[in-house]
Amino acid sequence: MNQITTPCLLACSLILCASTGVHASPWPAAEKDSGTSTTIYSSADPGGFDPQRFIDQQRNGNNPSASWQVPGFGMVRQTREFELKKGLNEVSFTDVAAFLDPTTVGFKDLTDARTSVLEQAFKFDLVSPSKLLEKFLDKPITVTIPEGDQTRTISGELLSSNQGKLVIRTATGLEMINAADARVSLGDLPEGFLTKPTLVWLLDAGTAGTHEVQSTYQTAGITWRADYNLVLNDDDTAADLTAWVTLLNLSGIAYPDARLKLVAGDVQKIQSAPTMRSRGVEMMADGRVGGGGGFEEKSLFEYHLYTLPRKTTIASNSTQQLTLFPAVSGVKISKELLYDPTAAMGWSREPYMNPGFVPGGSDKIGVFISFKNDEENRLGVPLPKGRIRAYKQDSADGSLEFVGEDLIDHTPRNETVRIKLGNSFDVVGERKVVDFKIDKARKTMSETIELQVRNQKDTIQSIVVREHLYRWRNWEMTERNLPFEKIDANTIEWRLSVAPEGEKTIRYTVRYTW
Repeated sequence: MNQITTPCLLACSLILCASTGVHASPWPAAEKDSGTSTTIYSSADPGGFDPQRFIDQQRNGNNPSASWQVPGFGMVRQTREFELKKGLNEVSFTDVAAFLDPTTVGFKDLTDARTSVLEQAFKFDLVSPSKLLEKFLDKPITVTIPEGDQTRTISGELLSSNQGKLVIRTATGLEMINAADARVSLGDLPEGFLTKPTLVWLLDAGTAGTHEVQSTYQTAGITWRADYNLVLNDDDTAADLTAWVTLLNLSGIAYPDARLKLVAGDVQKIQSAPTMRSRGVEMMADGRVGGGGGFEEKSLFEYHLYTLPRKTTIASNSTQQLTLFPAVSGVKISKELLYDPTAAMGWSREPYMNPGFVPGGSDKIGVFISFKNDEENRLGVPLPKGRIRAYKQDSADGSLEFVGEDLIDHTPRNETVRIKLGNSFDVVGERKVVDFKIDKARKTMSETIELQVRNQKDTIQSIVVREHLYRWRNWEMTERNLPFEKIDANTIEWRLSVAPEGEKTIRYTVRYTW
């Protein structure tokens, strides 16, 4: 008999003697973990996805379906050797993911293509304290409980295991025991219980001998996300860029010494409750993206595939970070201050004719950073969507200080990345409706707007002022004090240079007809 301590009924650790009933692994220990390849797909929203939350839920045991809720999945390919006889063989394929989808399992005998699968079963009824105690109902057990400085041993027939209590029929009557501090001793593991998820195949082999078998399947509980760090130089004209991949693995097993691939792109996958949901990248001597530790990228269908050129171990129930590509120095960036008080406004089905209507926008002036993702700018690599954080060095002590973050979508090469880092402290804006006239009979209205930008810095500031002409589609600028640029059907812009501790005012009148 083996003894165990049960701090609580659902979290107790049961130790059993004799055989577990699980088939022994039929491959040599040296090859047990060889030939594993994992391709990870992600549907994670980088703005709301927190891998640590899933890890905490898993460790605390307060969300049994946490793995099914992980936003992504993996394609796992494993190659192992089996000794088969000619004809029918029952083979147990252990060390598979606990959350695999049995309908996605693929089988291939690399030694003899004539081998076929007649039946398949996925056995996942694993050992747990509550399941074991259920199996021992109406069977003898032995329980040791503390009584003061001593202990008392109770033997008898287990009648009930429920609500944190054990009910045992002993020779002297019924005993109701609080399982919180009990040590429970049981007999052998009941037949049919497993310690690992197992695929069981009924194979029809054409030849006897050692067969190399390859299995593929999809599993939930595994995903990844991209994170970028941007360190700006003193005058905000260039930056150093680093990129990381964060892996989350709650699939139920580790993948030692595995070949790792990541797929970036919006891959459609049907969601069913309660489930989840051509150049190498090389580091050149001049600081461009290139070889030396990162993933190699290439196109795959309408997506992008990132392959780690070395093997790695993906630990179970954990997160880990890998370099997406080596650090890139000297990326040219552009800084922009944008005053866009009507950003939230757009056309409606009817003209806005309310004289007192004022857009509910902000007078804050946003701070934006942009850079071109091309070879000339030392990049030119498809960037998976993710979170990008910006830092600046404090000249006083050399420390890096956080100055803002944003999200980027999947960005092809030769496209521009533009992120917002925050709002300016010392440059402010103010928008006023100076005049409004409407003639409903003639279906016309005119509005005079005044926009003022004030610079309280001690250096010249370049500011983009943007207006959305939201009252109606047909408009004409009748008066203006400064020239503007038409961006699209209802958007105009001014580019201002404002002196230190100075201000500039834009005044325009627009006439709408409908």
